[in-house]
Amino acid sequence: MAVRSSARSGTESGTESGISRKSSLNSQQHSHPIASPLVPAIVLVGAQWGDEGKGKATDLLGGRVDYVVRYQGGNNAGHTVVIGDRKFALHLLPSGILTPEVTPVIGNGVVIDPAVLLEEIAGLQQQGVDTSKLLISANAHLITPYHVTLDKVTERFLGKSKIGTTGRGIGPTYSDKIARIGIRVQDLFDESILRQKVEGALTNKNQVLVKVFNRRAIDVDAIVEELLQYAEPLAPMVADTSLLLNNALDENKVVLLEGGQGTLLDVDHGTYPFVTSSNPTAGGACTGSGIGPTRISRVIGISQGLHNPRWFWTFPHRVVRRRR
Repeated sequence: MAVRSSARSGTESGTESGISRKSSLNSQQHSHPIASPLVPAIVLVGAQWGDEGKGKATDLLGGRVDYVVRYQGGNNAGHTVVIGDRKFALHLLPSGILTPEVTPVIGNGVVIDPAVLLEEIAGLQQQGVDTSKLLISANAHLITPYHVTLDKVTERFLGKSKIGTTGRGIGPTYSDKIARIGIRVQDLFDESILRQKVEGALTNKNQVLVKVFNRRAIDVDAIVEELLQYAEPLAPMVADTSLLLNNALDENKVVLLEGGQGTLLDVDHGTYPFVTSSNPTAGGACTGSGIGPTRISRVIGISQGLHNPRWFWTFPHRVVRRRR
């Protein structure tokens, strides 16, 4: 399949807390006061464990940027945006999809459950949101049914030592990516390559499922058949997004890079091991989008005054001062 390089014209945290706005669905005049004229790329990150209100900030900036890019995570994160009496739950899609002038991009650093993505797109379309500008990196990795299965059985096997994942396959998908046995979006368009990769991945995973977890082996044909059905609906959205974004920056377009979760869930810099499986910090914006660090003009951190991560472990959230 020829991948497009230009835009078309026409332990994981949960969703962000609900936010309201008047309406950015209405067309707005473009102006770029928030960006440097030379390097107009801005990174928006959560400074805590997620749920800081990043969706609100992204939405407020939406009318002043040209691209909004989701650069990491999967459907274990997202934002809830309220516009009047309408509520939009976004798990994989960038918040910028609600602003007509913005081109929303799912970058190479995101792991995508294609069934969840298509369901989310359909839900927005039913509410009258135009999703025709959405672009998806051909290099983004796919969450498959066996990733979800392994995520759930592994967490159950750990018992009291469990991490507290969402069970949606995000961790195992990133593990396969690093192990170089992952399935990428572009693999959907070549059945022989897709089958070869699925067979390679399941050779070891089926041994683990059967001999360690006492589960049934997963059928290669069933997985390939399910994945192939996503090729046709996703094809119009797939692009070389790294090239597209760098070309946009060369044309002085403003790119907003939107992180999921928060800094303290970063797999390298967070409260390890109770973290997510990717890098929500600003550095992850570069690797997850294909934009070099010298193109970043500003990093905006969002935080809130009283914050408690919604995880199962005990978290000290109050300091009591004793009277003398």
